[in-house]
Amino acid sequence: MAEQNNQQQTQPTQQPQQQPQYKQQQQYQQQPPQYQQPYQQYQQQPNGFSNFTNTADYTGQYHPQDIADNKIYAILAYFGFLFFIPLVAAPQSRYARFHANQGLLLFLLEVVTSILTAIISAVIPWHLYWLQSILSLLFWIPGVVLFFIGLMNAINGKAKELPIIGKYRLIK
Repeated sequence: MAEQNNQQQTQPTQQPQQQPQYKQQQQYQQQPPQYQQPYQQYQQQPNGFSNFTNTADYTGQYHPQDIADNKIYAILAYFGFLFFIPLVAAPQSRYARFHANQGLLLFLLEVVTSILTAIISAVIPWHLYWLQSILSLLFWIPGVVLFFIGLMNAINGKAKELPIIGKYRLIK
């Protein structure tokens, strides 16, 4: 028994041999084509929302340092009347000015929808209040969707136009 313990102690432990790293990488690159094909098909068939948000992207026209320095001002531009803060805090920044323009367009859309909602409230009789509520909601939803699209663009450091209203330039 003592011999067996000595033999176990004297035998070197064998570690499993590892393949060189380049061979492992080759294995991952050599996938059968049927695994790649569905992904490519998915990329070719965008849904309706991606068509809606597929607007002009001007991010490449702005210096990365300008984007990094003025990202907080770009974010603030989408919060209602705060669109003017990038114009005051960073007047030399083209990136902040771009988002200030998008924020101004969104703010004007919100003002117009508020006026339309007030007119609808004045015209619709009180016993059809449910109709007024539905119409107000239908006017409110697009503004909220555009707000989140613009906010996410600013947070991610992108200079993409808002869908539908973003192509207009009020601030140059």
